[in-house]
Amino acid sequence: MDDEVQNSRNETAPPDKIADKGIFGEDDIVIPSPNDYDEESPVDERGVRKLTAFQRFSRFVSDDIVGGFILIIAAVLALFFANGPFREGYHALATTVLDPGFQEATAQGAKSFLQSIHLSLTVEEWARDGILAIFFFTVGLELKEEFTHGSLRDPRTAGMPIIAAVFGMAGPAAVYLAVTGLAGVEAWHGWAIPTATDIAFAVAILQIFGRGLPSGARTFLLTLAVADDLGGIIVIALFYGSQPNLLLMIPVALGAALFSFLCRKRWVKWWLLIPIGVVVWYFMHASGIHATIAGVVLGMVVPSDKREGEVHNLVEHLSMKVSPISAAFAVPIFAFFAAGVNIVDTPGGVIKMLTNPVALAVMLALPLGKLLGISGSVFVMEKFTPLHLEKGVKLGDVIPISFVAGIGFTVALLISHLAFQGNDVLTQAGSIGVVMGTLLSIILGALALKARTSYRKSHDSMQ
Repeated sequence: MDDEVQNSRNETAPPDKIADKGIFGEDDIVIPSPNDYDEESPVDERGVRKLTAFQRFSRFVSDDIVGGFILIIAAVLALFFANGPFREGYHALATTVLDPGFQEATAQGAKSFLQSIHLSLTVEEWARDGILAIFFFTVGLELKEEFTHGSLRDPRTAGMPIIAAVFGMAGPAAVYLAVTGLAGVEAWHGWAIPTATDIAFAVAILQIFGRGLPSGARTFLLTLAVADDLGGIIVIALFYGSQPNLLLMIPVALGAALFSFLCRKRWVKWWLLIPIGVVVWYFMHASGIHATIAGVVLGMVVPSDKREGEVHNLVEHLSMKVSPISAAFAVPIFAFFAAGVNIVDTPGGVIKMLTNPVALAVMLALPLGKLLGISGSVFVMEKFTPLHLEKGVKLGDVIPISFVAGIGFTVALLISHLAFQGNDVLTQAGSIGVVMGTLLSIILGALALKARTSYRKSHDSMQ
C-alpha cells in the first residue's frame, strides 16, 4: 500500500520535485524521473504532467536490468528451440526466404524482383541485417550524445577509458588468435568476435552487484563500452563487408544529409524520417558495407543542440522513442535467431561443439582477454603516463569491471555470423563461444564485484 501511495505521489508531482536516486542508490524502475517527461506528456486538471502508457513502457524496457533479462530470455528460448523437439521448425523458420516469387523464379532459372535488388533474404538475415539496424541507430544516437555532451567530449577525462577500450579489444583478439593458433585451426577471421562489449548487459551486472563502488566506476565502464562500440562499428565496416561499391555511397550520403536537414528543421514526423532511413539502409546494404552501419550514420547526423522550449535535445528525444523498440523488439528478435545454435545434432555431439577450438577461444577471450587488455593497460597508464582514473576509482575497481566488459552479446553474435559466412560449423562454434563466454564473464564479474565491494566496506569501516 505504501508503494502505491509513493508511486501516486511521484506520478502527480512536478518533474523537478521527483528524485532520481542514481544507479548506485535505491533506484526504482517504476518511479518516474524528470527525464521521462517531455512536451508530449499529458497534463491533468491541475496542470501537472503525467506519464503516458508508452512512457511507462519505455522506462521499464529501457532499464539496464530489464534489458539484460530480455536478452537472457531471448537467448535461452533460442537455445531451447534450436535443440529441443521443435528444432526442425525453428531452423525452417530461420532459413525461410521472404520472397513470394523465390521458388517459381529459381525453377525458371530467372531472378525474382527481390533477388535482382539483393533483398531476397531469409528471416535470420532480415533479423541480422535489417531489424538490428534499429539497435545501431540507438548506438549512433548514444555516440553523438557522448561526443557532444557526454564522457567522450573531453579527451582529458575520456583518455584513460578510451585507450583501455582499445586494449580491451586487442586483448581478446590476441587470446583468440593464440588459442586457435595453438589448436592448429585456421579460423583467424573470427578474431573480432570476442572484442565487443554489450553496454546494457554489462551495466546491468554492475548495477546489480556493484553497489558500493564509486560512481566513477560506472562512468569508466560506460565510456569504455561506448568507445568499444565505436571500435566494433569500425571493425565491421572495414573487415566484414564485401568489396564496397563507392558509387552507391553517394545516395547514402545524400539520404543522410536530408535526414540531418529535416532533424535540424525539427520536421521529425515518423512518416518523413523512416522512409529516408529505409532508403539509406538499402543503399548501404547494396554497397557491400554491412547494412547496420546505416543506423549508426543516421544516429550520428542528428543534431544534439537543445532549442528554446525543448525539454530534451533531439538526440535524447529520438533515443527515448527508439530505444524501447530496440530493447524490447529489435535486439531480442536478433538474439532469438543468432543465439540458436544446434548442439545436439552436431557431428560428435554436445562435447564436440563445446570443445571446438573456436568456441573455446571465444569463451576464454571474452573474460580473460578483457581482463588482460583493460586492467593491464590501466596499470601501465597509471604508472608511466599522466593519465589517471577518476577520483575515488582504484585499479582494484577496474579488475571486476574488466570481467564485466567481457559480456559481449549483440555485436559479438553479429560478428560471429559475419566472420564465418558459408561455414555453419564455425558460425555455430563462434556463437556458442559468445554465449558461454558471456555467461563466464557474468559469473566472474559478479564474484569479483561482490569481493571488491565487500573489501571496500570493510576497509571503510576500519578507517
